[in-house]
Amino acid sequence: MNFHVLTLFPDMIKQGLNTSITGRSIENGTISLNAVNIRDYTINKHKKVDDYPYGGGAGMLMQAQPVYDAYKAIVQKIKTKPRVIYLTPQGKVFKQSMAKEFALEEDLIFLCGHYEGIDERVLEEIVTDYISIGDYVLTGGELPAMVLMDAISRMVPGVLGNQESGDSESHSNYLLEYPQYSRPEEWMGKKVPEVLLSGDHAKVDEWRLEQSLQRTKVQRPDLYEKWASENEEYFIKKAKKEERKRRNELRKQKQK
Repeated sequence: MNFHVLTLFPDMIKQGLNTSITGRSIENGTISLNAVNIRDYTINKHKKVDDYPYGGGAGMLMQAQPVYDAYKAIVQKIKTKPRVIYLTPQGKVFKQSMAKEFALEEDLIFLCGHYEGIDERVLEEIVTDYISIGDYVLTGGELPAMVLMDAISRMVPGVLGNQESGDSESHSNYLLEYPQYSRPEEWMGKKVPEVLLSGDHAKVDEWRLEQSLQRTKVQRPDLYEKWASENEEYFIKKAKKEERKRRNELRKQKQK
Protein backbone atom coordinates (compact mmCIF):
# COMPACT_ATOMS: atom_id res chain seq x y z
CA MET A 1 0.00 0.00 0.00
CA ASN A 2 1.41 3.38 -1.06
CA PHE A 3 0.13 6.53 0.65
CA HIS A 4 0.64 9.90 -1.06
CA VAL A 5 -0.33 13.01 0.91
CA LEU A 6 -0.80 16.46 -0.64
CA THR A 7 -0.21 18.85 2.25
CA LEU A 8 1.26 22.17 3.34
CA PHE A 9 2.80 20.42 6.36
CA PRO A 10 4.63 17.27 5.23
CA ASP A 11 6.66 17.05 8.45
CA MET A 12 3.44 16.78 10.44
CA ILE A 13 2.42 13.75 8.38
CA LYS A 14 5.83 12.10 8.60
CA GLN A 15 6.16 12.63 12.34
CA GLY A 16 2.65 11.34 12.93
CA LEU A 17 3.07 8.07 11.03
CA ASN A 18 6.74 7.19 11.47
CA THR A 19 6.15 5.63 14.89
CA SER A 20 4.58 2.49 16.35
CA ILE A 21 2.87 0.01 14.01
CA THR A 22 2.73 2.31 10.97
CA GLY A 23 6.36 3.33 11.48
CA ARG A 24 7.51 -0.29 11.53
CA SER A 25 5.43 -1.03 8.44
CA ILE A 26 7.01 1.89 6.59
CA GLU A 27 10.45 0.70 7.67
CA ASN A 28 9.90 -2.87 6.44
CA GLY A 29 8.20 -1.77 3.22
CA THR A 30 4.71 -3.10 3.89
CA ILE A 31 3.39 0.41 3.36
CA SER A 32 5.07 3.51 1.96
CA LEU A 33 4.51 7.18 2.73
CA ASN A 34 5.09 10.04 0.31
CA ALA A 35 4.29 13.45 1.84
CA VAL A 36 4.24 16.07 -0.93
CA ASN A 37 4.51 19.76 -0.07
CA ILE A 38 1.93 21.59 -2.19
CA ARG A 39 3.90 24.81 -1.70
CA ASP A 40 6.75 23.34 -3.79
CA TYR A 41 4.49 23.48 -6.85
CA THR A 42 3.25 27.06 -6.72
CA ILE A 43 4.32 29.40 -9.50
CA ASN A 44 4.12 32.37 -7.14
CA LYS A 45 7.60 33.73 -6.44
CA HIS A 46 6.69 34.27 -2.78
CA LYS A 47 5.54 30.63 -2.46
CA LYS A 48 1.95 31.68 -1.84
CA VAL A 49 -0.67 28.97 -2.33
CA ASP A 50 -3.77 30.90 -1.22
CA ASP A 51 -5.78 33.95 -2.24
CA TYR A 52 -9.02 35.76 -1.44
CA PRO A 53 -12.22 34.00 -2.58
CA TYR A 54 -14.30 35.53 -5.35
CA GLY A 55 -17.56 36.96 -4.03
CA GLY A 56 -16.01 37.94 -0.72
CA GLY A 57 -16.14 36.18 2.60
CA ALA A 58 -13.87 35.50 5.52
CA GLY A 59 -10.50 33.83 5.17
CA MET A 60 -8.34 32.67 2.30
CA LEU A 61 -8.74 29.84 -0.18
CA MET A 62 -6.11 27.40 -1.44
CA GLN A 63 -5.57 27.92 -5.16
CA ALA A 64 -6.17 25.27 -7.80
CA GLN A 65 -2.84 25.49 -9.66
CA PRO A 66 -0.37 24.30 -6.98
CA VAL A 67 -2.74 21.55 -5.83
CA TYR A 68 -3.22 20.27 -9.37
CA ASP A 69 0.47 20.39 -10.26
CA ALA A 70 1.39 18.52 -7.07
CA TYR A 71 -1.24 15.91 -7.96
CA LYS A 72 0.11 15.60 -11.52
CA ALA A 73 3.63 15.03 -10.21
CA ILE A 74 2.40 12.01 -8.23
CA VAL A 75 0.40 10.60 -11.14
CA GLN A 76 3.36 10.93 -13.50
CA LYS A 77 5.57 9.15 -10.99
CA ILE A 78 3.31 6.16 -10.34
CA LYS A 79 1.94 6.10 -13.93
CA THR A 80 -1.68 5.62 -12.88
CA LYS A 81 -4.60 7.70 -11.61
CA PRO A 82 -5.40 6.47 -8.08
CA ARG A 83 -8.33 7.39 -5.90
CA VAL A 84 -7.96 10.84 -4.35
CA ILE A 85 -9.45 11.31 -0.89
CA TYR A 86 -10.28 14.87 0.12
CA LEU A 87 -10.64 15.30 3.88
CA THR A 88 -13.60 17.57 4.50
CA PRO A 89 -16.45 17.93 7.03
CA GLN A 90 -18.78 17.79 4.02
CA GLY A 91 -17.76 14.24 3.12
CA LYS A 92 -19.15 10.84 4.01
CA VAL A 93 -18.34 9.85 7.58
CA PHE A 94 -15.47 7.38 7.64
CA LYS A 95 -16.33 3.81 8.67
CA GLN A 96 -14.45 0.57 9.17
CA SER A 97 -15.94 -0.82 5.97
CA MET A 98 -14.29 2.07 4.08
CA ALA A 99 -10.93 1.17 5.63
CA LYS A 100 -11.26 -2.36 4.26
CA GLU A 101 -12.29 -1.04 0.85
CA PHE A 102 -9.43 1.47 0.59
CA ALA A 103 -6.93 -1.17 1.75
CA LEU A 104 -7.52 -3.03 -1.51
CA GLU A 105 -5.99 -0.15 -3.49
CA GLU A 106 -2.31 -0.10 -4.44
CA ASP A 107 -2.02 3.71 -4.24
CA LEU A 108 -4.10 6.34 -2.46
CA ILE A 109 -3.74 10.12 -2.56
CA PHE A 110 -4.92 12.19 0.41
CA LEU A 111 -5.62 15.88 -0.16
CA CYS A 112 -5.34 18.04 2.96
CA GLY A 113 -7.01 21.43 2.82
CA HIS A 114 -6.35 24.50 4.96
CA TYR A 115 -7.68 28.02 5.45
CA GLU A 116 -11.28 28.17 4.17
CA GLY A 117 -10.83 25.22 1.83
CA ILE A 118 -9.68 24.61 -1.74
CA ASP A 119 -10.78 26.07 -5.07
CA GLU A 120 -13.75 23.97 -6.20
CA ARG A 121 -12.42 23.58 -9.73
CA VAL A 122 -9.46 21.43 -8.76
CA LEU A 123 -11.63 19.35 -6.45
CA GLU A 124 -13.94 18.60 -9.38
CA GLU A 125 -10.92 17.69 -11.50
CA ILE A 126 -9.08 15.25 -9.22
CA VAL A 127 -11.10 14.17 -6.16
CA THR A 128 -12.84 10.77 -6.19
CA ASP A 129 -13.83 10.46 -2.51
CA TYR A 130 -14.97 13.13 -0.04
CA ILE A 131 -14.41 11.81 3.50
CA SER A 132 -15.08 13.21 6.98
CA ILE A 133 -14.03 11.81 10.35
CA GLY A 134 -16.90 13.47 12.17
CA ASP A 135 -19.29 16.38 12.43
CA TYR A 136 -16.78 18.99 13.54
CA VAL A 137 -14.21 21.28 11.93
CA LEU A 138 -10.42 21.08 12.29
CA THR A 139 -7.75 23.55 11.18
CA GLY A 140 -6.58 21.27 8.38
CA GLY A 141 -6.83 17.87 6.76
CA GLU A 142 -3.61 16.41 8.13
CA LEU A 143 -5.05 14.87 11.30
CA PRO A 144 -8.02 13.27 9.45
CA ALA A 145 -5.61 11.97 6.80
CA MET A 146 -3.49 10.32 9.49
CA VAL A 147 -6.59 8.81 11.06
CA LEU A 148 -7.57 7.25 7.74
CA MET A 149 -4.08 6.00 6.95
CA ASP A 150 -3.76 4.41 10.37
CA ALA A 151 -7.11 2.63 10.03
CA ILE A 152 -6.44 1.56 6.43
CA SER A 153 -2.94 0.33 7.28
CA ARG A 154 -4.36 -2.10 9.83
CA MET A 155 -6.30 -3.78 7.03
CA VAL A 156 -3.20 -4.28 4.86
CA PRO A 157 -1.79 -7.84 5.15
CA GLY A 158 1.47 -7.89 7.06
CA VAL A 159 0.95 -4.66 9.01
CA LEU A 160 -0.47 -6.26 12.13
CA GLY A 161 1.50 -9.02 13.81
CA ASN A 162 -1.75 -10.95 14.21
CA GLN A 163 -4.22 -10.24 11.39
CA GLU A 164 -6.99 -11.79 13.48
CA SER A 165 -6.68 -8.75 15.75
CA GLY A 166 -7.83 -6.46 12.95
CA ASP A 167 -10.66 -8.80 12.03
CA SER A 168 -12.11 -9.00 15.54
CA GLU A 169 -11.91 -5.38 16.66
CA SER A 170 -14.79 -2.96 17.18
CA HIS A 171 -16.80 -2.13 14.05
CA SER A 172 -15.29 -5.00 12.04
CA ASN A 173 -18.76 -6.60 11.87
CA TYR A 174 -20.96 -3.81 13.34
CA LEU A 175 -20.31 -5.02 16.90
CA LEU A 176 -18.16 -3.23 19.46
CA GLU A 177 -15.28 -5.25 20.83
CA TYR A 178 -15.81 -7.42 23.90
CA PRO A 179 -14.01 -6.58 27.20
CA GLN A 180 -10.50 -8.00 27.55
CA TYR A 181 -8.34 -8.88 30.55
CA SER A 182 -4.68 -9.58 31.31
CA ARG A 183 -2.66 -10.61 34.37
CA PRO A 184 -3.09 -10.64 37.31
CA GLU A 185 -6.26 -12.73 37.66
CA GLU A 186 -7.47 -10.41 40.42
CA TRP A 187 -6.88 -6.66 40.64
CA MET A 188 -8.40 -4.32 43.23
CA GLY A 189 -10.92 -7.01 44.12
CA LYS A 190 -12.02 -7.50 40.52
CA LYS A 191 -11.54 -10.97 39.05
CA VAL A 192 -11.14 -12.10 35.46
CA PRO A 193 -14.35 -13.85 34.29
CA GLU A 194 -14.01 -17.58 34.96
CA VAL A 195 -14.93 -18.55 31.42
CA LEU A 196 -11.72 -16.91 30.15
CA LEU A 197 -9.70 -19.18 32.45
CA SER A 198 -11.54 -22.34 31.46
CA GLY A 199 -9.54 -23.21 28.37
CA ASP A 200 -12.82 -24.00 26.57
CA HIS A 201 -12.45 -22.03 23.34
CA ALA A 202 -16.04 -22.60 22.26
CA LYS A 203 -17.36 -21.17 25.53
CA VAL A 204 -14.90 -18.27 25.34
CA ASP A 205 -16.07 -17.41 21.81
CA GLU A 206 -19.70 -17.60 22.93
CA TRP A 207 -19.03 -15.36 25.93
CA ARG A 208 -17.17 -12.81 23.81
CA LEU A 209 -19.99 -12.61 21.28
CA GLU A 210 -22.57 -12.13 24.02
CA GLN A 211 -20.46 -9.40 25.62
CA SER A 212 -20.08 -7.65 22.26
CA LEU A 213 -23.82 -7.83 21.70
CA GLN A 214 -24.61 -6.42 25.15
CA ARG A 215 -22.08 -3.62 24.83
CA THR A 216 -23.23 -2.67 21.33
CA LYS A 217 -26.91 -2.76 22.29
CA VAL A 218 -26.28 -0.26 25.08
CA GLN A 219 -23.68 2.02 23.49
CA ARG A 220 -24.54 1.81 19.78
CA PRO A 221 -28.12 0.52 19.31
CA ASP A 222 -27.95 1.57 15.66
CA LEU A 223 -25.11 -0.89 15.01
CA TYR A 224 -26.81 -3.56 17.11
CA GLU A 225 -29.93 -3.36 14.94
CA LYS A 226 -27.83 -3.75 11.79
CA TRP A 227 -26.12 -6.84 13.16
CA ALA A 228 -29.39 -8.31 14.44
CA SER A 229 -31.11 -7.84 11.07
CA GLU A 230 -28.32 -9.74 9.30
CA ASN A 231 -28.03 -12.51 11.90
CA GLU A 232 -31.59 -13.55 12.71
CA GLU A 233 -30.54 -17.21 12.70
CA TYR A 234 -28.31 -16.55 15.72
CA PHE A 235 -31.28 -15.47 17.85
CA ILE A 236 -33.35 -18.44 16.69
CA LYS A 237 -30.59 -20.87 17.69
CA LYS A 238 -30.09 -19.02 20.97
CA ALA A 239 -33.79 -19.23 21.82
CA LYS A 240 -33.84 -22.98 21.08
CA LYS A 241 -30.74 -23.52 23.21
CA GLU A 242 -32.25 -21.60 26.13
CA GLU A 243 -35.49 -23.59 25.80
CA ARG A 244 -33.57 -26.88 25.94
CA LYS A 245 -31.71 -25.64 29.00
CA ARG A 246 -34.97 -24.65 30.69
CA ARG A 247 -36.53 -28.06 29.99
CA ASN A 248 -33.46 -29.88 31.34
CA GLU A 249 -33.60 -27.84 34.53
CA LEU A 250 -37.32 -28.64 34.96
CA ARG A 251 -36.63 -32.32 34.40
CA LYS A 252 -33.91 -32.30 37.04
CA GLN A 253 -36.21 -30.59 39.52
CA LYS A 254 -38.92 -33.24 39.00
CA GLN A 255 -36.43 -36.01 39.56
CA LYS A 256 -35.49 -34.65 42.99
